[in-house]
Amino acid sequence: MVDTKVETIARLAQWKIESFGPTVPYRRSDPFKIGIWNWHLSVEKSRAIYVRLFPEPSRVAKDQPPIARFVVRVTNAARRPYISPVHERLLRTSDDFACLIDINIQGRFVIDVEFLDLKICPLNSQGGEGSSIWPSEETMRNLATQSTLKSLSRMLNDSLLADITINTADGKLHAHRAMLSASSPVFHSMFLHDLKEKESSTIEIEDMTSESCTALLSYIYGTINQEDFWKHRLTLLGAANKYDITDLKESCEESLLEDINLGNVLERLQEAWLYQLDKLKKGCLTYLLDFGKIYDVREEMNEFFRKADRELVVEIFQDLLAVWKPA
Repeated sequence: MVDTKVETIARLAQWKIESFGPTVPYRRSDPFKIGIWNWHLSVEKSRAIYVRLFPEPSRVAKDQPPIARFVVRVTNAARRPYISPVHERLLRTSDDFACLIDINIQGRFVIDVEFLDLKICPLNSQGGEGSSIWPSEETMRNLATQSTLKSLSRMLNDSLLADITINTADGKLHAHRAMLSASSPVFHSMFLHDLKEKESSTIEIEDMTSESCTALLSYIYGTINQEDFWKHRLTLLGAANKYDITDLKESCEESLLEDINLGNVLERLQEAWLYQLDKLKKGCLTYLLDFGKIYDVREEMNEFFRKADRELVVEIFQDLLAVWKPA
């Protein structure tokens, strides 16, 4: 079988090559999709070995050429890696980027390309930086009109006719029971039944700071911005789970799935287990096992196994056996 297929997850592309050397000095991958473009990888050996990354010729690539910020990692059969510096290039053809590889990669090896950012190059303009396709602030907005969003923002920021006080870990906030009830069945139950929250018009949320609780309220009122969402998304995930805010929980899961990397994959796996996030759990296990990144977190895995839930550890071992069983 010709090994030309590139696997992708989140912003990572991985090409596993089974045969390369004197008799096969050039390989080119099948197209793979990252962002709005289809891409190719190629590897060639003349006097030296080079890896190239370039978009597939198309109308999209011509009208919206990509500016890619990325890192190339090549790992040979001896698990010795070459890791490139961060590259940022306007890529139109295969001549626009060639990465010199300074390790021996005869036979089997793996090429990883981690895309740190992708921008659309501005056409017919001078000196523009381009607009990133990740993330889009519009995806964090609902379909309400701008006038409605402004009104909701004023209600929250000015405590306009607020009828609920929220006690956080480090201060007080004010909100509206109708908004909270509409967003969360847990809040709705508090105000519907004869609970202390209904009687006192006060909610205790002492496991959140005023800043993170403000982010939660901003999401409920439809006025949260991208920066605050990303900054507080782990705390928001906990609140979404606690108060059964389904759409917020799904948004947090999608966001955490999008930027899995070596530095956070074990933490993400634990969060996925804790909050029963099947897509995030599957993404983390795919990153670690199918893409072979478990070799790069060996020391961290020892600590992880000591602290992780027993059922999660069993599941990881079962997946390991499935990946490593003889063909």
